[in-house]
This record gives sequence, C-alpha cells and structure tokens, in this order.
Amino acid sequence: MSVILVVGSINLDLVSTVDRIPTPGETLLGSSFATIPGGKGANQAVAAARLGAAVHMIGRVGADSFGEVLRNALIVEGIDTSTVVTVEGPSGVAAITVAADGTNSIVVTPAANATLQPADIAAARNQIRKASIVLAQLETPLETITALAQECREAKIPLILDPAPAQPLPLELLRSVTWLTPNESETRTLLGRTTVMTEAKAAERLLALGARNVILKLGPRGVYLAGADVPTPAFVPSPDLRAVDTTAAGDCFNGAFAVALTEGRSPVEAAGFACAAAALSITRTGAQTGMPYRSDVNKLLRSLT
Repeated sequence: MSVILVVGSINLDLVSTVDRIPTPGETLLGSSFATIPGGKGANQAVAAARLGAAVHMIGRVGADSFGEVLRNALIVEGIDTSTVVTVEGPSGVAAITVAADGTNSIVVTPAANATLQPADIAAARNQIRKASIVLAQLETPLETITALAQECREAKIPLILDPAPAQPLPLELLRSVTWLTPNESETRTLLGRTTVMTEAKAAERLLALGARNVILKLGPRGVYLAGADVPTPAFVPSPDLRAVDTTAAGDCFNGAFAVALTEGRSPVEAAGFACAAAALSITRTGAQTGMPYRSDVNKLLRSLT
C-alpha cells in the first residue's frame, strides 16, 4: 500500500470567533472559543488519512498537556506517530481569529516544532525512502526542510512543498521540489514582488527558479497548474460553497492532492479532487476537525457532473 509521509508542524489551535478581524490596536469581543488540533503538517496528515491514505508523520510535540492531546488526535485518525517525538518545553500553538465571513488571522508560535533538525531527517532515512510521496511545509526550521528535500531528490521520491509561512527560499531547496504550492501572497514573497502578475507569468517565473511543477492556489477561484508533469498549463476551478472557516483549506488541498497522485490520477485530475476536498473543508469549523472524509468528497464530485 502506498504511504504518504508528512514532515512538519503539530500545533494546538486556539480559535476565537469574531464578527470581523480586528485592526491593529483594536480590541473586539469574541462570540466563541475552541481549542482544536492543528499545525500545517498535522493538518495535511489528517486530510490524507481521512481520504483513505496510509499516513506516517514526522514531527515534534512538547512535554506539556497539549503534546498528549496532539499525539492522540493523530492516533485517532489512524496516523503512524512512531516518529512523532516528545521534547522538553511547550508544544507549538497557533492563535487564530476567525471572522463571520470565514476569513482568518493567524499567529503561529513553533515551540517544539523548532526542534526538528536535519539530523532527525537523517535518522528517519528509512521511513522517508519507503514513502510514495512526501509532504512538507515551513513551520519547522528551513534547514530541516532543505535536508528533507535533498533526501527526497536523491531517493527520487516526489516532494510536495507548501511554502507557508511565506519566506524567500534557497535555490537548492526549490530545485528539489516536485510540486510547489503557494497561494497568491506566498507567490509574491517567493518572487520578491508586491505587484500582481498573471498566473501564467507567475508560474513561469517560479518554474525558472527550479521547481519541477507549480500549483498556484487562487482561493475560491481554484488552482493553476504548470510544469514538467503538466503537458498543458491548466486552470482547475473550485466548487462554489459557502465559507464558514477557511483555516487549513490549503492544507486540505495538499493532503488530497497527494492522495489522488498516489492513486494514479493525472495532476489535473488530482487537482480537481483536491479542490473539491478543500471546498468542503471551508464549510466546517476548525483545521483538522474540518477535514472531509472520502465519502463526502465523492458525493460532492458526483453532484458536479
């Protein structure tokens, strides 16, 4: 059976719901509060697991009450946590404010996630080389993800990199990425631009930096694909569903895209499946709690044909 390996962050999300996102210096009263397991890495792992994949997670949690909650949340989803290590200090957290229209504002404190080092990648070489595909993000140290990318490149294992939180990336990392999946703001950061350009031009410039393929996430519009494994650049629309909470929609997309690729779908077909999964995720509250199951995605796809 194909195994999807996720290397990345595991956080507890502290979620406040408000009418709108506050401006700097402004205090608003929230209407609700919840603690929900999150972290971009763990979110992607849960998305893939709920869609039927065998998932292995490499990450770190703290030696606090949050750490136990976060590990158990992964275990309940059937995810292999044998390489999720507990370290001294606090677990990662994300303070999330969700507005009535589904938009959000997020502050992430990596904590235990920051202890994942290149040496840990070397120690997990056997697990990495058994994977069919690897998912990574940037809520763990950049040098660790660069080491992971090199390992994947040497082993010829596809790597899907979600370049978030946004930051400039070294060319040695980009040249080892099979699928680079930035949203619009992350694209501008990667290219060092503040102005908007067409999807085709942005993808062309990102590909020139070394990534094998690019998927530009365009929010509710869908995604744009281009690269060596996409014979003709393509726009894939997203189903139009009412947003309740957009937190982790991009994580859901990446997890679902990986699942569809391991099942032998073409990149464009896989993107359509992933757009449907991500669209469903925004109709529910919470990061991991909002991830859809396979039956939900299949039902939506049938309704669209």
